[in-house]
Amino acid sequence: MCGIVGAIAKRDVAEILLEGLKRLEYRGYDSAGLSIISPQGELQRIRRVGKVQALKDAVEQHPIKGTTGIAHTRWATHGEPVEHNAHPHVSSFIAVVHNGIIENFEPLREKLISKGYQFRSETDTEVIAHLIHNIITTEDCSLFDAVQKAIPQLRGAYGTVIMDTRNPDILIAARSGSPLVIGCGIGEHFIASDQLALLPVTRRFIYLEEGDIAHITHRTVTILDKNHQEVTRPCIESDAQYDAGSKAGYSHYMQKEIYEQPNAIKNTLEGRMMHGKVDLSELGEQAEAILKQVEHVQIVACGTAYNAGMVARYWFEALAGIPCDVEIASEFRYRNPARRKNSLFITLSQSGETADTLAALRLAKENNYLNTLAICNVAASTLVREADLVLLTKAGVEIGVASTKAFTTQLTVLLLLVAKLGRINNMAESTEQAIVHALQILPNRIEQVLMAEPQIKKFARHFVNKHHALFLGRGDEYPIAMEASLKLKEISYIHAEAYAAGELKHGPLALIDADMPVIVMAPTNEMLEKLKSNIEEVRARGGQLYVFAQEDAGFVSDDTMHIINLPHIEEPTAPIYYTVPTQLLAYHVALIKGTDVDQPRNLAKSVTVE
Repeated sequence: MCGIVGAIAKRDVAEILLEGLKRLEYRGYDSAGLSIISPQGELQRIRRVGKVQALKDAVEQHPIKGTTGIAHTRWATHGEPVEHNAHPHVSSFIAVVHNGIIENFEPLREKLISKGYQFRSETDTEVIAHLIHNIITTEDCSLFDAVQKAIPQLRGAYGTVIMDTRNPDILIAARSGSPLVIGCGIGEHFIASDQLALLPVTRRFIYLEEGDIAHITHRTVTILDKNHQEVTRPCIESDAQYDAGSKAGYSHYMQKEIYEQPNAIKNTLEGRMMHGKVDLSELGEQAEAILKQVEHVQIVACGTAYNAGMVARYWFEALAGIPCDVEIASEFRYRNPARRKNSLFITLSQSGETADTLAALRLAKENNYLNTLAICNVAASTLVREADLVLLTKAGVEIGVASTKAFTTQLTVLLLLVAKLGRINNMAESTEQAIVHALQILPNRIEQVLMAEPQIKKFARHFVNKHHALFLGRGDEYPIAMEASLKLKEISYIHAEAYAAGELKHGPLALIDADMPVIVMAPTNEMLEKLKSNIEEVRARGGQLYVFAQEDAGFVSDDTMHIINLPHIEEPTAPIYYTVPTQLLAYHVALIKGTDVDQPRNLAKSVTVE
């Protein structure tokens, strides 16, 4: 969730560190800081609460120079977001930045206090700095040796980078559950929690694996694995693009990414449909035999990706005839689930670094699922590297914390997979053809629905003084109501819930009054008449309705029911299509309320802690 950048070079690194932090702002954070070893061997440190720009301004006012340094953006876990809790944390000649959580920091803290160490923060990270300092001073060992001795004493998930002012030509990095990547230069090396931070200085990267400890100098990288054996990790040339430098005329990255969805879906579909059929040959020659064995699908994900999985459950069962279960990763990994026979384990993640999802994937491997498949947007992510099979969403870099194009491209990939498995499972040829046709025309359909923005913007004004909202859907639109509810919560801070519309009479009707808007997904399908009955239940109790429906659905606007008329959409892709106007609604409500649309409070883009 936090961001790490480190550099060891023959040039001043302050600008490199600051630019790296700017490129990691999408991850979510509340404070930022950097430390650089001066030419005289002194530790220079500047920290600020708030945006990276505040840190950059401070560095301009108080310039610091040096060729070795570390920097960090913090998302608070232990201790409130104040300057003394910001990273880097220091113990005499040791400076540390850290992502993750040290679960046993309290007993370690007490032990270190008993040895005379004074803590200046409430963080778990400061424990690492003092622990390493204590090992070096009491055992008279090198920084590399001290880190190797400290790591077994830490429990939890972490990615950490450590430097020592007495040895300014070395950085030490350790990874357990939180990603780290080394950037390879000429006579210089860099390290970060995301390769995007380092694209201005290198295109060559070494990805650390679980349990790795790296010794980094200007010219060398030495890596020990979790068994403390020296290993060679490949240096990979990356073609990743970082296109977040410009909003391209849009007011926010989220708005830009909403409008990028037609092209993002085109990219997702490219090369995956041939002659009216889905072609997933990219999965490899052995995949066909594996997919023929699938009798059950288990999907595990978090947040928006979980909602995508919930839509896919309807598709897998109704279209492909394959039983499907969907579970939140943080629950799945701890509840000792029973494995179904010949179950394909699917993980969904935008970043591929979500801690709970990764833990669930590793549990699935231990439990001998038929195979594991990752659907992800980041080709170099841990999830992609560890899964047996991979389907990339190809959405492009997503900067806004509230996911938009990552969600719709996940759904697109899932529908492709449903068609593929359905064909193997004797799906009617006409059904696959209908799916392929619907996907081919989907980008154009989304371009059409984006034209409804002026009407949606108008209705957004009705939400400005609201504190609660209820979203309704039936069938595969129920998870879309869940996703729409999540988007409104994330960026406008309005409390919102989603319900299957048929459940209204089992409790939620008690909430209905004129002060709580009820937003309904109403595609023209076999559930429409049932949904209309649910809508009347709301109207009878004085509810204010906002209905997203096609022009042929038969709704008429009045004082209690506001209709957002949408163009026609093919039924297989209706859930993807109906997502887009709800994204626009959440965006415009947030604009009116004046919240931070791209970086909403308390949230992070890449959730690398439990």
